[in-house]
Amino acid sequence: MATETEAGEPGKGKPFKLLGILDVQNVPCARDSVLCGSLGSIVAGFGHFLLTSRVRRSCDVAVGVFILGTLGCWFHCRYNFAKQRIQQRIIQEGIKNKILFESTHLDPERKEISTKSSNS
Repeated sequence: MATETEAGEPGKGKPFKLLGILDVQNVPCARDSVLCGSLGSIVAGFGHFLLTSRVRRSCDVAVGVFILGTLGCWFHCRYNFAKQRIQQRIIQEGIKNKILFESTHLDPERKEISTKSSNS
């Protein structure tokens, strides 16, 4: 049985906010970016520690890789998200025009069929 929250929506818990400002569940690409940055920082910090045995420097490397990795994943994901939304808008407009002009004298496919049959 699904649990209900104060708003009455089944299965929805309190939103997880990172630093109190970024709602990770509802902002596109936020979750993936934070996970990518944190995984990269753990690997880089631990790897640097194994190579140099410097704790402070390894923590500095981990924080730097977290910031750069999170921002890099964020910008890459947001760019692809924006590109996908533009393509989606173009496809929706094309489908709308297809439905609107189907079987009318403005239908481009109807003109192509009539010119092909008259040339034969």
